[in-house]
Amino acid sequence: MSTLDDRENAFENKFAHDAEMQFKAEARRNKLLGLWVAGLMGKTGDDATAYAGEVVKADFEEAGDEDVYRKVSGDLGTLADEATIRSQMVSLMIEAKSQLMNDIKS
Repeated sequence: MSTLDDRENAFENKFAHDAEMQFKAEARRNKLLGLWVAGLMGKTGDDATAYAGEVVKADFEEAGDEDVYRKVSGDLGTLADEATIRSQMVSLMIEAKSQLMNDIKS
């Protein structure tokens, strides 16, 4: 195998790894978002966990974050505005990535 083939394989492996990590981060962010929304709606315990699962599943409707935003926005109604929800999504993505990095180090 040539050096060029080795480099190509390395790039392909890195791309696959990065895609997997992004998927895991988005799923974790969606779970955290679901738990946050559940708290705003007064859900606790198993109800909050079940709702967080619904938010994670909502992400499979289409590419991007809009399906998740529509789900939680529709469920929250007037409990949170668009800016608050989107800001929370950004903050929770940072938290999700941090958690994943800590999981990898452990």
